[in-house]
Order: sequence, then C-alpha cells, then structure tokens
Amino acid sequence: MHLISTRRLREDSAKYPDVSSQIDRWYRVVKSANWQNLIDIQQIYPDAEAVGNLIVFNIKGNAYRLIVGIEYEDQVVYYKYFLTHAEYDKDNWKNDPFF
Repeated sequence: MHLISTRRLREDSAKYPDVSSQIDRWYRVVKSANWQNLIDIQQIYPDAEAVGNLIVFNIKGNAYRLIVGIEYEDQVVYYKYFLTHAEYDKDNWKNDPFF
C-alpha cells in the first residue's frame, strides 16, 4: 500500500509523543500490506472498522483514532485524521467529503 500524506500524519501525531512507536509500527505494516478489503485489515487490526467510506484504527488502547480512506484497487491509503478519543467522539471528522 502507498500512504498519501505521510508528512501530515507525522505532523499531527507529533503532538502526542506517547504514540510515536505505534504510528511507526502502523506505517511499516501499511507499507508492506496488500489489503483487498476490510477483512484483510482486521486480520492484523481486529478493532479496525469501516465508518462511512473511511477506516478507523484504534491506536494505543483506543486512546487515539487514526482515520484513513483506502482505494483497495489502487493500493492507496489516504491519511485523513489523527484524533484523540474525545475529538473523535465529537464527530466533526464526519464532515469530510470522502465520508
């Protein structure tokens, strides 16, 4: 998979130094992945879920949410948001046109 907007993910997650190793690990997995659907993702990340057209990953025991869009056919992951659980619950991210 190819991650679009790696720089933005790094910038957004840098606000929370306690998650740097989890983000690095997630990024390494994505780079080597060949996901075809949500079931493929859930084999590695059982808590990942589809919400609208986006995929939500729980990071660091559900303290943070990493939200991406995925084009399986093109093998592209589009970084959208890195949020705390409280920010995620406000649902502002659902205003994204890709949602």
